[in-house]
Amino acid sequence: MATLGDARRGKLADNIAGFGRALRRAGLRVDSARIALAQEAAQLVGVGRKDDLSAAMEAVLVSREDERTIFRELFDAFFRDPEVAHKLLGQMLPTAQGRSEPSKRPRVSEALSPQKRFGDAQRKPDQEIEFDAAMTASDLARLKHADFNALTASEFRLVERLAREIALPVPEIELRRTRPGTRGTQLHWSRTLRHAGHTGGELLVLRRLQRRRAPLPLLVLVDISGSMERYARLLLAFLHAATRAHRRRDVFAFGTHLTDLTPAFRLADTDAMLAAASAAIDDFAGGTRLGASLATLRQRHARRLVGRRSLVLVISDGLDTGEPEELDRELDWLTHRCRRLLWLNPLLRFEGYAPLARGAAVLHRHADAMLAVHNLAKLQDLALSLAALLDK
Repeated sequence: MATLGDARRGKLADNIAGFGRALRRAGLRVDSARIALAQEAAQLVGVGRKDDLSAAMEAVLVSREDERTIFRELFDAFFRDPEVAHKLLGQMLPTAQGRSEPSKRPRVSEALSPQKRFGDAQRKPDQEIEFDAAMTASDLARLKHADFNALTASEFRLVERLAREIALPVPEIELRRTRPGTRGTQLHWSRTLRHAGHTGGELLVLRRLQRRRAPLPLLVLVDISGSMERYARLLLAFLHAATRAHRRRDVFAFGTHLTDLTPAFRLADTDAMLAAASAAIDDFAGGTRLGASLATLRQRHARRLVGRRSLVLVISDGLDTGEPEELDRELDWLTHRCRRLLWLNPLLRFEGYAPLARGAAVLHRHADAMLAVHNLAKLQDLALSLAALLDK
């Protein structure tokens, strides 16, 4: 019997997570906690018998009677579908020859249908992709340092999943508001006097107030022009997963105009966020006019900047097609209303790169720093770079 997560025999944990997302698309209330329970149930019953595995997962993933039929039909179709999107499933679980019959239920058909490409851009059909579940350490090391734009289709999907696991702890600052603590410089007189009431009026313990701490508010601007296609999708997925617990994050996409992606980022599931962002963006793979987009930000969304505490991340290659004078004017306004403006530039993958283009030169002049984000290793270094820059 294969064990959960055995690299030589397959990736059952990833398979069950994908099945949980399919159930969620079909309308079942499946969250990460239930998916974790399903993985534990699969480990307990094993994968020797398909009906045992189905019953164990159904016990933890189905909460309503009317969901049982949908679960069973989706389970059967999902674990028998030989399409490219389900190749990983075939390496771990027993499969039957042939295809399952098309589902009569729209929710199941929709859950199994291929997801739309980010930006609805047309693409050529991929060649047949074979997944190797037993990926070696050298393969992972190569992918860690591989440029996102140089990956094959299967490698890109794997790297996108790995990027969602990278943490991005945003540096914290002290707020004006206080809370009870042990190291504050201000006395908490109400708590001190209440405690004195239990000691005969003697002030034996001095209670204190300390200032609250919170992560810096984030404002992210993502370039969705044609040259940034792959970087935009992967970095949106990375930021959504890495800043999920962040209370204040505002995200905008810019191409020929500005698009507010903050409502999409409120969705808990990263795949759902990418689908919502794709539906919201109507200028994907077009030109880049950062100056005009920043003018829209100033006119309509200036209140998204919290005082001068906001950390602004501009993700772009700097190949702007607008007027440099307008970009210079809008960047000057933005830098005077934020704590730091950081330029995340994938073109830093080229040794000796210099921002010589007109838009890139203006952006470089106003940015507090320029950081590389073209591979997984650079994404892992991003948190350390943010902390070092904000300490200056």
